[in-house]
Amino acid sequence: MLDRIAGFFRLIGQTIGRWARLFSAWAFWPFLAAHGWYQRRSWMIRLPVIAFVALFVVLYGYFFWQTQVWSNFNTAFVDQYRLSERKVAAGQDVPVAEGGNSSAAKTCQRSAIVDVTADLTDFNVNQNAWISSMLLYKMGFFGIDWDHTPFLDNKASFQRGINQAVRRTSAELVDTLGRVRGTSGINNDLQSARGNLQFDEYSWYFGLNPFGPKTPTPSYYRSAIGSLRKFNTDLSACSVIFDGRADNLMQFIDRIANDLGGTSDMLAERSENHNRGWFDTRADDRFWFAYGQLYAYYAILAAAQADFSQVVQERNLGAVWGSTMRQFQAALRIQPAIISNGREDGWIMPSHLATMGFYILRVRSNLVEIRSVLDR
Repeated sequence: MLDRIAGFFRLIGQTIGRWARLFSAWAFWPFLAAHGWYQRRSWMIRLPVIAFVALFVVLYGYFFWQTQVWSNFNTAFVDQYRLSERKVAAGQDVPVAEGGNSSAAKTCQRSAIVDVTADLTDFNVNQNAWISSMLLYKMGFFGIDWDHTPFLDNKASFQRGINQAVRRTSAELVDTLGRVRGTSGINNDLQSARGNLQFDEYSWYFGLNPFGPKTPTPSYYRSAIGSLRKFNTDLSACSVIFDGRADNLMQFIDRIANDLGGTSDMLAERSENHNRGWFDTRADDRFWFAYGQLYAYYAILAAAQADFSQVVQERNLGAVWGSTMRQFQAALRIQPAIISNGREDGWIMPSHLATMGFYILRVRSNLVEIRSVLDR
């Protein structure tokens, strides 16, 4: 009996070994064939080949570095703005300090929302490389879209999640927050920023549809940063408007809640229909997109509390707003090394998508509560 069991395991080992040898032969055959071809060529052909291989290695080395190193990633980066020290809401006159020059030009409070939106975009395209429009990212893994593999796509998804929140915020700045509805026109700087932030996330220097040279995505986003900062400079000079009314805050909160609701639905669909544990190659895309969205909205809503401080105080929203911020912080502490999309009742492979979806729903529930208070 023991001999039969030992023979069975030996057969399994031999089968695995045979398949491993076949796979190795298949994987390394092109390189062996190329090596033989290379040895028979003259230096007139070898030198260009060496240059091409060296360029290939450098490009992929740079690509690997950019996808793995997340420069200035900090879930508590909003603390650097010292929002709790602000005394007046965005767009309101900043009182002259005691003993200051009372004849100095009037200044108004900058918008923390605009500052955060500009800085999040700066984080995406200046402090880090914008991965989604890099040539090697667009080429994929042997022709397979990087998003369909478990490799080198987490940062790209995270950046797109941030960009989703930034795009939504820029639209609200144009339509409601940066103008008095019905009595003022659209601010040109905010309009320019919104247009540039809506640009295709995957554009490189050259494209096929339409065919020809293009302006790459990061250039548009950098232009948006300049427009947003110009608006805040004008706001601090009291030459533009930030309309910090309660109904504008309510609409802004409503838009964010709807955006997060869509992300929650995306996570639920993937979790329910593709729960293959560690072998779901799209789970990491969904997780890091949602994470990037929460990363951005955490900072944007912290800024909104400062920009609408008068409304928050009048409606006694401090407690529920603080609870919302704590839910964001709890969600951002989830940073698994490998994303697993297992069954929710599984006991081996965790369900990180379900966990992230749970926190998003808790955040959204608090936002709905804030909206209901503002709507009374």
